[in-house]
Amino acid sequence: MSERLTKSRQEIPEATIWLDVDATELLGTKRALEARTGEKYSLLSLVARFVVAGLKKYPIINSSIDTAAGEIVTHGDINLGLAAQTPRGLMVPVVHGASEMSLRQLRDSVSETVGKAASGKFDPAELSGGTFTLNNYGVFGVDGSAPIINLPEVAMLGLGRIKDRPWVVDGELTVRKVMYLSFVFDHRACDGQEPSEFLTFVADCIENPISLLPEL
Repeated sequence: MSERLTKSRQEIPEATIWLDVDATELLGTKRALEARTGEKYSLLSLVARFVVAGLKKYPIINSSIDTAAGEIVTHGDINLGLAAQTPRGLMVPVVHGASEMSLRQLRDSVSETVGKAASGKFDPAELSGGTFTLNNYGVFGVDGSAPIINLPEVAMLGLGRIKDRPWVVDGELTVRKVMYLSFVFDHRACDGQEPSEFLTFVADCIENPISLLPEL
């Protein structure tokens, strides 16, 4: 991991963009979904579902750079990496085939992957083949970050903590559950348009989860 992060900093002309997002409706949707099904759904699994939909919509984000061939390789499969702090240090286990999973299947895979982080005991296959990484550093109580891209991927999305903050709704000041999204991308793969559209798509899904329905 140390070698990969060092190489990433040396090679990639990276840029970071961010948005503050009202997550109040997402928390309400989570509660309603759990009440309806009698099952638990983590916020990470719900955001992961939005991310997968966004990667299908903007496939250039789900790509890698082949420096030897001088080509951008767009991947057909979405293998979602989940940055995790483990007793063995930072690791990025991968949920393979995330694009083919239902929300329930993705939830179970995310839960199983996160659960293994406590021991850091992952098979080599679980730590390879990622095409995009999701980094939930909000669990450490921070709002934002400019994370280092996980080579050979070209982008990473970071999730900050959810906190009560002042927010304007219909022209009125109120208190809402707000989080920050940080998105870092490789400028060799794309300019600002696709990353910005991808980030605003995910933000829109968080603020209004029902907006994802046309993408399912």
